[in-house]
Amino acid sequence: MLALRTTSTLRTSFLHQHAPRQSLSKVLASTAVSTANPALSCRVFSSSSYAQSPKDQSASPLGPIGVQAALRAASDPTFIPRPTLFEKELSLAGRVAVVTGAQRGLGLEMAEALAEAGAAVYCLDLPSVPDETFNATQTYVSKLDLSDGARLEYASIDVTNQQEVWDLVEKIANKEGRMDICVAAAGVLQVEECLDYPSSKFKKVMDVNVNGVLYTAQAAGRQMVKFGTPGSIVLIASMSGSITNFGQHFLAYNTSKSAVIQMGRSMACELGQKKIRVNTLSPGYIYTTLTAALLEKEPHLLKEWSSQNPLGRLGRPDELRGVITWLASDASTFCTGSDILVSGGHHAW
Repeated sequence: MLALRTTSTLRTSFLHQHAPRQSLSKVLASTAVSTANPALSCRVFSSSSYAQSPKDQSASPLGPIGVQAALRAASDPTFIPRPTLFEKELSLAGRVAVVTGAQRGLGLEMAEALAEAGAAVYCLDLPSVPDETFNATQTYVSKLDLSDGARLEYASIDVTNQQEVWDLVEKIANKEGRMDICVAAAGVLQVEECLDYPSSKFKKVMDVNVNGVLYTAQAAGRQMVKFGTPGSIVLIASMSGSITNFGQHFLAYNTSKSAVIQMGRSMACELGQKKIRVNTLSPGYIYTTLTAALLEKEPHLLKEWSSQNPLGRLGRPDELRGVITWLASDASTFCTGSDILVSGGHHAW
């Protein structure tokens, strides 16, 4: 019954907008005849749901997949049904990625996820030598028996130096012959009263969190264009870019993350015609090394922050693995200019 009402409503709405006024009653009468038969009405509605895309629109390079594959199998006895979600849509086999802020924390967690999905991932961060966490993770990935080329590499970089970032990413792209994925995750947080915020500290936060993100996205995007690869750029923002953290003095951080969200939208609009998607990912309170250091000084914040979302806890770094892989992969090819919130429902109160 629901399908019948939906079909009739959609058809009537369309006719009111497009049918000549004098012939509307006749057309509606004809429509009533077709909807009198439930099977016919549902069949008409369903068939339009699975119609092929117009020729001037897009077609999945992985197709047929999903329902289209099922229809193909029904009409072609030689077509062999195979699952595709993890082997095609979410697979990053043969892809090349750069991730900044990736010697530890969320950056490293996301880099490891991309490598598990099959990508060669270059982890870029400020220290000249990565710490033990990175080394352990790199060794772990090497033992996973992944597809050819899937691995973690490390390179030191200052994301606030535009030319340095451009040059390094160009060197990586030239070595690999492509550039597919960029995750701009380098960021810093400082706590200061808004009326007393020193200009030097404010500039540092903005330089890393905004300028560094832009330079990274530029560097990867330039190589995606150069090599003609339809790429995915993910800018790591924060829920703090669209809300103010209750009771916290995060003026520069919040400001920077708001800028990143708008940067993502703007780049998405400019780069869509080049087949480059740009999205932002906004985590909520996640228990990382950075968070732990702050909670050690102010232990009461653990209970406070946990109570501020419906799940009643802080998030884990591994809870970003799925979303970053989805955004980087062909499973999200119609997603661009979006801000993806992973905050335990912090915004839902």
